[in-house]
Amino acid sequence: MTSAALEILGLGLGILGWVGVILACGLPMWQVSAFIDVNIVVAQTIWEGLWMNCVVQSTGQMQCKVYDSILALRPEVQAGRALTVIVALLGLVALMVTVVGAQCTNCIRPGKMKSRIVIAGGAIYIFCGVLVLVPLCWFANIVISDFYDPNVPPSQKREMGAALYIGWAATALLLFGGCLICCCSCSQRDETSFPVKYSAPRRPTSNGEYDKKNYV
Repeated sequence: MTSAALEILGLGLGILGWVGVILACGLPMWQVSAFIDVNIVVAQTIWEGLWMNCVVQSTGQMQCKVYDSILALRPEVQAGRALTVIVALLGLVALMVTVVGAQCTNCIRPGKMKSRIVIAGGAIYIFCGVLVLVPLCWFANIVISDFYDPNVPPSQKREMGAALYIGWAATALLLFGGCLICCCSCSQRDETSFPVKYSAPRRPTSNGEYDKKNYV
């Protein structure tokens, strides 16, 4: 019963991580404009994401523009688009696979096959967490490198946006949830393994016949 509860907890964490990846993919705040000059007047803030960039005025008005050309995008943006979409699709596959093999469902009879299916679902969640780390760390590395590069003008320096932090939190949920699902499934397989049966030898009675209790 404890392993089933932990398995449901791992599935819930995996779902939260999957939703977090989708949210980070759609948000335009992967990198935001940095204001490092002392006497600068902040009139607008620039947000740059995977699908669009937005300009937020000091009055609260916001204008967003979707990128016109896909091939003209920077390599990190193209990779971020591809990997986050793949993770979103794989997360749906992991959800269906885990639900099919979960202890709380009766889609498959309990046994080794059921536990293997759950382990496969947890492994897909872990793989999703590793995949989504690639664009997140790539963007963070570029932002930090450009920020400390003296050759980059201050107006073009950027800072890490909220989408990166949401993506890292989603990655942690995916990894932890996948590991929890796999560990619970392995312990379940050990518990459901059949023990070695031992049958006592039948001994004849004094009259040469076998005792009837040996046949019960």
